[in-house]
Amino acid sequence: MESSLQVRGPIDVAAERARTPGAAVTHHFNAAGSALPTASVVQAVVDHLRLEERIGGYEAAHQVADRIEAVYGDAARLIGAQAPEIALFDSASTGLRSIVDALRLGENKSRLLVSRSTYVSHALHLMSLGREHDVELVVVPNDPNGTIDLTALDGQLASGGPAVVCVAHIPTSSGLVEPVAAIGALARRHGARYVLDATQSVGQVHIDVTEIGCDVLVTTGRKFLRAPRGTGFAYVSAGLDLPPTAPDVRGAVWTASTSWELKPGARRFETWEASIGARVGLGVALEEALSLGTEQTERHLVARAASLRESLAETPKVTVQDPPCSPSAIVTFTVDGITPLRVNEQLGRLGVRTVSVPASHAQWDLGARGVDAVVRASVHVYNDDDDMAALVDAVARIATGG
Repeated sequence: MESSLQVRGPIDVAAERARTPGAAVTHHFNAAGSALPTASVVQAVVDHLRLEERIGGYEAAHQVADRIEAVYGDAARLIGAQAPEIALFDSASTGLRSIVDALRLGENKSRLLVSRSTYVSHALHLMSLGREHDVELVVVPNDPNGTIDLTALDGQLASGGPAVVCVAHIPTSSGLVEPVAAIGALARRHGARYVLDATQSVGQVHIDVTEIGCDVLVTTGRKFLRAPRGTGFAYVSAGLDLPPTAPDVRGAVWTASTSWELKPGARRFETWEASIGARVGLGVALEEALSLGTEQTERHLVARAASLRESLAETPKVTVQDPPCSPSAIVTFTVDGITPLRVNEQLGRLGVRTVSVPASHAQWDLGARGVDAVVRASVHVYNDDDDMAALVDAVARIATGG
């Protein structure tokens, strides 16, 4: 399936830096945590808050109703979906909980087949479901490249009974990229439901839910999309008719004393209350991501991260911790004799922003590999050559006690 996005030229890093005030303040390598927003995104949020200040929150929401409606269409365009298949949330974690709960795994006697790349919040939720509803949870092993073992997954799916496959496209703990389309093919072959956590992938790689074959995709706004914190969205396939476990006035109509009707599409999972200003900012961020082009962005970020990974690997006393199959914008590493938390603190004092990811955030990945923690650096379109050099030089100084 060909992309509907027009072919664009290379990413203009200088232009991206010019519209990103924070890029002039620090060497920011934490897009996988919360990326630097553009001035336009911030201005959109501030303008809406000023409108609320003048006329009130409900009235301001009414004035921007068309802009909020456009968010659904732009989110759908970004991932190859249709607007009615999009629901807006305050976070990916909220979206995942709401939709996975609606699968009613205990009632359906479904097994949970999960990737080792699963993020801590999602893993805790899935483990709780397993414990409280007697749901069998299987952590599928990895292959030598570090991705989910497709042969093992195929075997688990073939063993019988309904199953739900939950996979993180790109984990919080490394630059790994799971073979999501191949997983989708296996899920379809065996009639399993497929939930994709795309928190770390939407905004940095090209995504088409039809090609992937997932039933559900959930992501956040604050990471590679460069939207405000407190935003996120989900794709729920039109063919997946799920009633939410806790209907809300936003997604249902109370029709009689003890009856109600769900609204069509994915919005049945939404709740009434939300930060409208943040969603206006999400809309601007989506427009900007579409303007850049997802395929162009992916090529640029993968190349930049590969260069950074190579430079760090050549730095004495530094070990790159990414698995072999890591074509993404995330780079993880450790420094001999210095804890990742300490390295991260020292980098911060040198004006370089990274983050330390402990094994407690990724027990099925870092814990299984025997890695206590890693330093995570994630590149974005506003990182230039000076940023890259500053990071590598700072890590080298720290490694040698300079």
